[in-house]
Amino acid sequence: MLAHSVYFWLRPDLTEQENKQFQDGVRSLTTIESVRFGFTGKPSSTDRPIIDRSYSCALIVVFDDMAGHDLYQAHPIHDKFRIDCAPFWTRVLIYDAES
Repeated sequence: MLAHSVYFWLRPDLTEQENKQFQDGVRSLTTIESVRFGFTGKPSSTDRPIIDRSYSCALIVVFDDMAGHDLYQAHPIHDKFRIDCAPFWTRVLIYDAES
C-alpha cells in the first residue's frame, strides 16, 4: 500500500472562479482508476504547536502498490490538473509512505 499526500499553498489572490477550478481539479485526481481511496480537504481546526496548518488544501490518495502510483502519475487527468492548476499555487509539498 502507498499513500501519496500532497499539500498545496494557494495564491491568496485567486478569484472565486480560479478557486473553483482548482477545487474541481484536485477532486478529479481521486477519480483515477488506480486510486483506492482519495480525500481532499482544508486544514483541520486541531491546533497544537506541532501541527502545520499553513497549507490551503490537502490531497491524500492511496494506491495498492507502486504500479498504481505510477499509473496515476502518468494519467491524463493528473497531467491536465498539473497544467491547468499549477498557476494557482505558490508551493506544493509531497509526502509518500508505503507499507
